[in-house]
Amino acid sequence: MLKHTCKYLLLLFLILSGCSDADVAPQQPLTLEEEQLLLGNPSEATTSESNYNNFLMLKPQYTLSYSRDRGTPNWVSWHVSREWMGNAARQDNFRSDPKLPEGWYRVTASSYSGSGFDRGHNTPSADRTSSEEDNSATFLMTNMIPQAPKNNQEAWANLEDYTRDLVQDGMEVYVVMGSYGEGGTGSNGSARTIDQGRVTVPSRIWKVLVVLQQGDDDLQRITFDTRVIAVDVPNTNTVRSDWGSYRTTVDAIESATGYDLLSALPAQLQQVLEGRTDTGPVK
Repeated sequence: MLKHTCKYLLLLFLILSGCSDADVAPQQPLTLEEEQLLLGNPSEATTSESNYNNFLMLKPQYTLSYSRDRGTPNWVSWHVSREWMGNAARQDNFRSDPKLPEGWYRVTASSYSGSGFDRGHNTPSADRTSSEEDNSATFLMTNMIPQAPKNNQEAWANLEDYTRDLVQDGMEVYVVMGSYGEGGTGSNGSARTIDQGRVTVPSRIWKVLVVLQQGDDDLQRITFDTRVIAVDVPNTNTVRSDWGSYRTTVDAIESATGYDLLSALPAQLQQVLEGRTDTGPVK
């Protein structure tokens, strides 16, 4: 009833103001690629092949900035909502990304073998279960970093599970994840690179989550009260399983990486949200 009333009031306003329905431009739906990059392009990555250490790759399932010299993404951005979650099985088809420019080294499914580091997803497999195609996309090696097993399987897995729990509870979450530095400690000890020096092992792994109630016009619904979770975790095999103990500010991550996170938001809103450390629940 309320929707009908609003519709009639809008029609009356248009008549009184001399406008027609045709004068009101409908809001265009986001493309899937736009959806994944809603919060902004943190490093101003581009699709120019000459920008080989900040190369923008737009996919329906997630967007990333890739570093040819590191052999890993700098950051990956994606949206988690109920529409992306279904019953598709985990595909486990790790493989090189055919979308990398011709002539670039392509990290393979076996590049991490024997290294003591997991093939650590940025966009998790379980965040993309609406179809086999979507799940399969998460196994491209451009979505992977060398991640210490305990980091990947405990602290990080717990944070990923918590994200999906939020979605099941009626929320939707915009996520940006990345890594920086050089040198981590896996199950075989410390290493700065793997795959004969072609893949850099990061020293730190970070993630930023913007949490909203399910709804429309997501960017416009982010306010000073929106929950923003930022974590920065050492890439070692001695990390605690409690991801909440690694919470920090978006400002601190920006200082460490040089990125401009949440850049699609108004400056004043960024300032408030990025300077705050989350104190919300972790389970």
